[in-house]
Parts: sequence; structure tokens; C-alpha cells
Amino acid sequence: MSDANIRVPEEAKDRLAAIAAAEGLSLRAYLARLAESLLTPAERAERAEKAKVALKEWNGYAPTAAQEHDLDAELDRRLAQVTGR
Repeated sequence: MSDANIRVPEEAKDRLAAIAAAEGLSLRAYLARLAESLLTPAERAERAEKAKVALKEWNGYAPTAAQEHDLDAELDRRLAQVTGR
């Protein structure tokens, strides 16, 4: 595997290095593990679509785009309320 250089603020590098060290990993290994654990936007969209299909097959629930928007807004509102934002 070839390496790449990434420019980040020194504070971010130090924080990530401390987290990695606490887990017994090098910064390189920690970042590689982190990258493997996250989904790209395309992967998230694909999983969401599969979940919609499965939900519709299971119980017939198929919200419209407007209903999804309203539900997302409500979730955002509740999360903001809990986190104090």
C-alpha cells in the first residue's frame, strides 16, 4: 500500500495521534482503520435505498419525499434540542 500526505492543522494531528496512541495504534494505522469504518456518501445512499425497499416489502411503509423531509426536520429539531444547539 502506498502512502499519501495529508495536510491538517497541527492540533488535529496531535489529537488524532493521542487517540491512536491510547488505542495502541500508530497514527497511520488508526487513520487506515477509521477510513475502513466509514461509509462514503454513495455507500450511505445505497444502504438507505436498500433499507427503504426492505421496509416497504416488510410492512408496506413507503413515505413520500415530502414525508421524509418532514421526518428529517423533526429528527434534526429533536437532536438540536437534546444537544443544546
